Amino acid sequence: MESFLKRLKYYGIGFGFGLLFVFFFFQNRGCSWLPSNRVKNTILERLIVIPENQLKELKASGYSEKDVIELLNDGDINFSESSKQSNPKVYLIEKEMKNDKQLDLFFTLPSESYLAEVHYIEKKASAVKNSTSGKGVIAYFPKDDDFLFLDSTELLTCQKSAMKIANSKEILKYIKKTGMVDFSKTNYSLRPKAEHFIEFNDQKGRLIGFKSVWYKNKINIISFELPFKSECP
Repeated sequence: MESFLKRLKYYGIGFGFGLLFVFFFFQNRGCSWLPSNRVKNTILERLIVIPENQLKELKASGYSEKDVIELLNDGDINFSESSKQSNPKVYLIEKEMKNDKQLDLFFTLPSESYLAEVHYIEKKASAVKNSTSGKGVIAYFPKDDDFLFLDSTELLTCQKSAMKIANSKEILKYIKKTGMVDFSKTNYSLRPKAEHFIEFNDQKGRLIGFKSVWYKNKINIISFELPFKSECP
């Protein structure tokens, strides 16, 4: 019994040192069960979008899209100044940046949506709402080559052929280069799923748009909006 208690004591000491190592050397990034990391992981499962008016103010203050992602990865969530029960949920993340100034950004988590918006202009979480006008720059894509899903319906198959696009991975490649979210054509309140509109330039420079929903952690395309006439139904 005494030997067992001694081993248990050593185990507890080792476990404690392990926790300290994770907390102070890895800045909690190894603890996915912590509330702050669960929120961050949820945000990183989505497209992170910065509305153009917010990005303009960010750049005027000397910050870039890379600073936004750095803050998300290494910043601290201020839960007391966040709106955790609203729709969208809004989380304030803070970080002291390289210019020795603190950057405070709000990240939204709208219900049934694959978007997370970044807001800089607002000073309180209660003032942050889903964007309904303008466009948004996509600052981050989840690390999933199959994040975009193109169904095999007759309409989508015909439209894909008319655009001369081979598959969903090719579309995702174009979105990563030129994709923008059109908030005026996005409906966050639609149920059972919020509906989003993304546009991009194809290999010929034509502006293509599509309606989509979030389904099983994938962007599920519903239909395309083509800039040319086609014989698709």
